[in-house]
Amino acid sequence: MPVHQEPCQHKVLQLEPSNFAELAGYKRLDARKRYAATTKSGRAPRKKEGHAVEDAATELAQSFPGPLVLPHDDLNYDPTSSSQSLRSWLHEKERNKPSQQRKTIYVANIPEITPAMASMEDWTKPILSPDRGDPATKKLESLVSPDVENLVDYLSAFYHGMAVKKFPQVLKWVSWEEEEGKSSTKSRPPGVPKHVGLAYGDNVTRIRARPSPDGLFKGQLDLNDILDAATDMLPTDAYSIIVPVDHDIHEGEEDDFCCGRAYGGSRICVVQTARYHPVLDRGNKIDHEHTWPASHCKDYVDGICASEEIEPIPAVPTQIGASQLGPLRAAISAASLIPPPSTIEELRVLWFARLARTAAHELGHCMGMDHCVYYACNMQGTAGMTEDGRQPPYLCPVCLGKISHAVACELQHGSEEARKVYVRQRYEALGEFCKRWEGNGLFAGFGAWIGERLGKVEEEESEH
Repeated sequence: MPVHQEPCQHKVLQLEPSNFAELAGYKRLDARKRYAATTKSGRAPRKKEGHAVEDAATELAQSFPGPLVLPHDDLNYDPTSSSQSLRSWLHEKERNKPSQQRKTIYVANIPEITPAMASMEDWTKPILSPDRGDPATKKLESLVSPDVENLVDYLSAFYHGMAVKKFPQVLKWVSWEEEEGKSSTKSRPPGVPKHVGLAYGDNVTRIRARPSPDGLFKGQLDLNDILDAATDMLPTDAYSIIVPVDHDIHEGEEDDFCCGRAYGGSRICVVQTARYHPVLDRGNKIDHEHTWPASHCKDYVDGICASEEIEPIPAVPTQIGASQLGPLRAAISAASLIPPPSTIEELRVLWFARLARTAAHELGHCMGMDHCVYYACNMQGTAGMTEDGRQPPYLCPVCLGKISHAVACELQHGSEEARKVYVRQRYEALGEFCKRWEGNGLFAGFGAWIGERLGKVEEEESEH
């Protein structure tokens, strides 16, 4: 009989980068520089105030821990990635400031598959093999992809103060007629043409297609071509537009796949749902017990580092003490009460939660934000599906400063005090959204994290 394994208690939390980070070449900026990154001046506190800054950083880590930097993470491959402070973001020449004329984020409907392109329906279904999927999950292949209406609601809370609307035109996959003698079917399975068309209104954009290199999906689309279509369909009052698609996408011949991409200067982004399908979790080695927020469990982190022969460092009393309280602990406690998703509806919500986090990330690039290297943050880069599941839905102090300034100060012409009020109101809007989705671990955890974080924000307001 199989040995029953007790659930992990996540007793001690990893609030700083892992022991592997040094081997990877990642060196985190110190507390003074992280503080400076949140200010418009870019100045760090005077050195004689260093102890106060360090003490504040220790408490702040209970809300905003450092990036984990585990083997095969994005910061493992690019450990010296440049940092973008609030000051450098403010002076970014290509950044688009929101205005009363351009303040709407449009969310396109997932393109419909027309009868002429009925074969594209099969492209959205993962091709499972014995080593990629459990036969018991076969029933999930009929799972319906996330609802765009829910995505609009989430983004309305995440980008509180911006108008978030569905794009009014229907998008459709249509046939793209090849010139005689120009099309090539060499090495292409039946039903995967060289090009397909993406129609919107009276326009059709040619989208290159190919089989997925890893064989996980029958067909795959070129996201750069979809971004071209997004550029053409951008409404005059749009701040940005996001185009979700149910098909696997890639961004170049050498690329296996890409979950999403944004070009900030062009105000356009694309995300896919296909790779987030829960039926792929076993093949992707997703540890549901240690997705965010429990990804910061020290035992879990030490176990991954052991694969690189990194010996764990015993937790010190301060680390143990800091692990017991704060927003991250509240998030883990709340998420731990949610059983692993098993019903079709629970798995569909899991699928939506993954899409929502990535959509918010890509739209952050449209806001002019680079990948975050300061903290574990929704704006971190990701190198794969496992890392994707470990990352949080919140914005760190540096990235939150950018969004709050863009909306409260640039769009709404508010003061610094108005910006602080905006931060609280944004948390409240996100908290209300999470309450409606408490049966999902990510949203339950995020809601609990927000509740604790709001208490700290209100405490800071009363002190001033």
